[in-house]
Amino acid sequence: MLTRLDRIERGIEALQKSQLRTDAQLAKTDAQLAKTDAQLALTSAQLLETKRIVSGIGINLGDAAEDFFAHTLQEKKKLGSIQFDAVALQLKAHKGKVQDEFDIVMYNGHAIGLVEVKHKVHPSDIDKLVSGKLPNFRKLFPQYADFDFYLGIAGMSFPREAVEMAEKAGLAVLRQKGEVLLMNTNLRAY
Repeated sequence: MLTRLDRIERGIEALQKSQLRTDAQLAKTDAQLAKTDAQLALTSAQLLETKRIVSGIGINLGDAAEDFFAHTLQEKKKLGSIQFDAVALQLKAHKGKVQDEFDIVMYNGHAIGLVEVKHKVHPSDIDKLVSGKLPNFRKLFPQYADFDFYLGIAGMSFPREAVEMAEKAGLAVLRQKGEVLLMNTNLRAY
């Protein structure tokens, strides 16, 4: 018959064996967590690189669209049927709490043309032009308070709903059409 002391000793032995199994399981869990942490760090780094690449592509597409429309408007200096004398690109201004950048600004003695350029135009871009860019321009350049303002939205890709919305709001809709190619002629034979 087991004495009380024997039962206590056996209980302690059982607890020690159980503790060893628990310690082994915790070690396995710690190793798995370390692997998971390493994988999460790798995934995070890959996501940051992907974000950097995608952001770069978006910036490049936006720059290409701005270049295309800027060259055309600098040459023609016309928005709809309104003729302008000068064209400014990427006009930046800051006054108090108002700060903005305007992609293309066209001037003559009595009118201002504001053209916002996007690679792909969304309806929200039209809202931002009318309710954001225009009021900001007026605040930043009060010397043009008596001028007529004409707005334009330019894009390489223009969903039909955005075209309809812009035209309904009385904006100039600028899109690419056909083959437009500018090429130098001073070629050299090699």
